[in-house]
Amino acid sequence: MLVNVLVIGSGGREHALSWKLSQSPKIETVFTAPGNGGTKNNVPIDVDDLDALADFAQKNNCFTVVGPEAPLAAGIVDKFNQKNLKIFGPAKDAAQLESSKIWAKDFMKRNDIPTARFEIFDDAEKAQDYIKSLDYNVVVKADGLAAGKGVIVCNSSDEAISAIQTILVKKTFGDAGNRIIVEERIDGIEASYIALSDGNVAIPMASSQDHKRIFDDDKGPNTGGMGAYSPTPIIDEDLAKKIQEKIIDKTIQSMKNEGITFKGFLYAGIMIKDNEPYVLEYNVRMGDPECQPITMRMDFDLYDYFVASADGKLSSMPEISWKDQYSVCVVLASEGYPESYPKNEEIVGFDSISDNAHVFHAGTKQTDGKILSNGGRVLGVTALGDTLESAIANAYTASEKISWPHKFCRKDIGKKGLSYL
Repeated sequence: MLVNVLVIGSGGREHALSWKLSQSPKIETVFTAPGNGGTKNNVPIDVDDLDALADFAQKNNCFTVVGPEAPLAAGIVDKFNQKNLKIFGPAKDAAQLESSKIWAKDFMKRNDIPTARFEIFDDAEKAQDYIKSLDYNVVVKADGLAAGKGVIVCNSSDEAISAIQTILVKKTFGDAGNRIIVEERIDGIEASYIALSDGNVAIPMASSQDHKRIFDDDKGPNTGGMGAYSPTPIIDEDLAKKIQEKIIDKTIQSMKNEGITFKGFLYAGIMIKDNEPYVLEYNVRMGDPECQPITMRMDFDLYDYFVASADGKLSSMPEISWKDQYSVCVVLASEGYPESYPKNEEIVGFDSISDNAHVFHAGTKQTDGKILSNGGRVLGVTALGDTLESAIANAYTASEKISWPHKFCRKDIGKKGLSYL
C-alpha cells in the first residue's frame, strides 16, 4: 500500500527533501507544510502549529519528516509519538543538542567529545572582564535558536566586547541571547559532517562544506549559508573515520548512556586543525544548504532510511550508495540579506535550466502563477558535474539564467575544495 509523506518546513532543505522523497515508488503524495513557491501539494499550516500538523498527518495517513529545528525543539516528535503517528526526527530531549548551545557544550565536556575551551555567562560585565583576561581570540554565541545567525566570530577583544553587548545587552536575538558562550576561536578549516541515526547506530551521509559568510572570501556577517558542495576533499577517508568514531558514534552512545535516544539527522559543524576535528556546534536536522547538494547525489530510496531511523532498524539496511559526481549549490539571495531586503519581486528564467541542474526554492511564493521573492535566501541552484570544477561551472551557468531586480550571490562557492584537489 502506498503511503503519503508530510514534510514540515518552507526552506530549500524542505524542497530538496520533498523532491527526493517524491521519487520513491512507495509514496503516493508528498505534502509540504507550509512549503514555498517551488514545492507541490502545499498545506497552509505553520511549522509551530503542532496540533494542526498532527491532525493533518492523522487524517491523511502520513509519515512525517521534520525539516527545521524549531518544531523539533518544541517537541513535535514527542507529540506525534503520543498519538502513534510515524515521524522522522529527534525528540525534544535529544533536540537540546541544538536548542541550547550551553547544554551541548556541557554534554561535550562531560563526555570528552573534542570541542573548544569555553565559559558561560549571563552577566555582560563579567563576560567583558573575562575577555580582557584572555590572550586569544574568541567566538561569542547566543545559547538558544537564532536561525543560524547567533554566532559572532571575533578578531579582537574590542569585537568580542561588542558581540557581548549585541547579544546580552541589546538582545538582538531576543531570549535566545539570555545566556552566552564565550569560546576559544579555533582557526582551521570548517566542514559539515551529517549522519543518520536510529539511536543505536549512525550512518554517515556524503561529506559537504558550507559557505557561511555573505561575501566572497568568507567576508562579512554570518548567514544561514550562501552555498555548499559535496563531497569535500577536505574530509579524506582517515579524517572521516576519526570524525565518525570520536564525534558521531560517541555522541549517539553518550546520549544513550544518559537515557536519551537520538533518532534523525545529527549534524556536526566541524573545525579541522592539524588534522584533528573539533565540534563547533551540533544541529539536529539536515543542514541548509548542505541538504541540496547531498540529496542530488543520493542513489538510494531516502524514504526507506527515514522509516528505518524511526523504527530503530538502521543496522538491518543495505549500505547506501552515492552518485560518483560532485554537486554544488549556489544560494541566490536578495540584496541586503542577512539584514533587511526587498520582497515580492518577480523571478524569471526557470524554464531555461538544463537537466544537470535543479532549482530548489527557499524564500519564494507563488502568486497569480508568478514566482515572487519572499525571503533573504531565495533559491538554491544546485548542479551535478563529473568534477568539482564542472559542477561549479554548471551551477553558475544555471544561476545566471535566473533573475530578479535585487538578486545577489557569492561567486566563489566550491573554490575552497578546488584548492585541495
